[in-house]
Amino acid sequence: MLGTKTKKPFGSWPSVINPQLVSGAAPSLNYIQSHGERLFWVENRPWEAGRNVIISRTAEGLIEDLLPSPYSHYSRVHEYGGMAYAVTDNRLYFVNAADQRIYQLALGKGSQPVAITPCGPRFADLVVDSHNRRLIAVCEQHFDNREPENYLAGIALDSANTQIQRLASGADFYAYPRISPDGQKLCWIEWNHPNMPWDSTQLWQANISGECLANTKLVAGGDNSEAIFQPQWSPDNQLYFISDRSNWWNIYCANTGIVLDMAAEFATPLWQFGMSTYDFIDSNTIGCLWTQGGIWHCGTVNIRSGQLTAMHSQFSSMEAACCYNDSLYMVAGAPAMADQIVAVCQQGDIDYVYAPSSLDIEAGNIAEPESISFATADGQWVQAFFYPPTNSLYQAEDSELPPVIAICHGGPTGATSSALNLKIQYWTNRGFAVVDINYRGSTGFGRSYRHSLTAAWGIADVEDTQYAIEYLTAQQKVDPKRCIIRGSSAGGYTVLSALTFTDTFKAGASLYGIGDLQTLVSDTHKFESRYLDRLVGPYPERRDIYRQRSPIHHIEQLNCPVIFLQGLEDKVVPPNQAQMMVDSLQQKGIEVVHITFPDEGHGFRKADNIIRALEAELAFYCDVFKLTEGH
Repeated sequence: MLGTKTKKPFGSWPSVINPQLVSGAAPSLNYIQSHGERLFWVENRPWEAGRNVIISRTAEGLIEDLLPSPYSHYSRVHEYGGMAYAVTDNRLYFVNAADQRIYQLALGKGSQPVAITPCGPRFADLVVDSHNRRLIAVCEQHFDNREPENYLAGIALDSANTQIQRLASGADFYAYPRISPDGQKLCWIEWNHPNMPWDSTQLWQANISGECLANTKLVAGGDNSEAIFQPQWSPDNQLYFISDRSNWWNIYCANTGIVLDMAAEFATPLWQFGMSTYDFIDSNTIGCLWTQGGIWHCGTVNIRSGQLTAMHSQFSSMEAACCYNDSLYMVAGAPAMADQIVAVCQQGDIDYVYAPSSLDIEAGNIAEPESISFATADGQWVQAFFYPPTNSLYQAEDSELPPVIAICHGGPTGATSSALNLKIQYWTNRGFAVVDINYRGSTGFGRSYRHSLTAAWGIADVEDTQYAIEYLTAQQKVDPKRCIIRGSSAGGYTVLSALTFTDTFKAGASLYGIGDLQTLVSDTHKFESRYLDRLVGPYPERRDIYRQRSPIHHIEQLNCPVIFLQGLEDKVVPPNQAQMMVDSLQQKGIEVVHITFPDEGHGFRKADNIIRALEAELAFYCDVFKLTEGH
């Protein structure tokens, strides 16, 4: 009969979503900027070995790559980098991945980049100070025998021998140097150990006096009780910023106070430079993005009245806000739509600006996420997205319940979204259920929720994975005997902790995850070197807690199969973390798979490696649960 599906066991369905499609179908987009009549953004291309290309679009709609191969936009400041390019009328300045030098590129046919800074210093968050013919950027200087030094730097553009001048120093970290439209003032945020930028930051401003800064003053954050995000100047030279002083990340004006008081988040954790959730359409109108309940929205704010006007769209994930030609531009995605650049005008019309790929996948093969919530033992509600097994050609027997994969996002101060994620659809199309969890400590639910992981990492997040499985089991949506947990980076720590300290899960996948908190705290990079002070406790004073919560020291309690996937160039989570866990499990005789990637760091960016990792993980699950692997 037409439309009848073939019956095959869950987890063994043949799939049209193969690893090649996952690695190449939807390159990531970010860091939208405008200058003059052109729009700019960055596209990551796994099929070009993870190269990041800066792309421009003219007023006539002509789209072109600006960086010739092998140049790649990528900063290693804080190891996570972020936006590291700036534009003038006829020049592009960018940080090159290979050597971390700033290059200048004339915007014209056949031009080649020319390095303007020496090897050694790293740079990020570039802005052009046209009045003084220089760049202003965050600089990170590394040393052999002490931690790196971060400061705001001025980089002269007219000197034959480029001079790097310190403009502001003394704090541990800096971000968001931004120049007022009249060129008279500079603002920035800074913070110090042991705070992370989502814990406590300070907003500063100064007058630009020739090559120097004068009349430096603290604008906000002096009591270290708020996290300030994205300071930005309005067209009429007023300073705005986002603060969570009311529990929610809302928009403020430095001179007049809160612009909009709303139980929603207009910011995200500052893991990378240049993150943007709002911009100015004009002096009285802000185009903005915000999240509520894990779903992103967009709209405009009338500054004088404080009125928010939501723009209705099919998108549920939005980032990289930029206002240009009276419209709000952003990178937007939806459960069945890959990320693309769109423009939303104030009347609500949507212009689809740039879609790097079109997914030839019928709707019947895309699992639609269901937002679920469940209570913890202390009465806190946790949100997650549940994806049922979905395939247009296959179904399981009526009595069978699907294996479930619980996903733990990184951070742990991060968040998951409902946007199309082929790395989730890869599993659901094969007959796995997936639950993607915004466990306690996640961003998007207020400062109090974000801080509910304080001193509780490895406990509250692990409990929330158990609560998610209990909820889905009670709803008879998953098979409790076939529960898998997977996560990367900090999510990998939650994976290993859940496998060690609970018996909820029968297998796990740790992608560049953490097994030994003591090793991590003594062998990680500057940006995260004091991160665990809040999540676990001060070290070495509370060495006992670090040991107590480290899976490596309780390996006798881990008795199920695990696969480890690890980049050998990882500077965030050293590769020896995975190796120690693997050695211990092998000594116990536990089934373990360990796959390393010599040419990857913290995260897999190259297509061949993404494919290899997915194929190995699927084969691992098929072996553990005796599934017949679908193709």
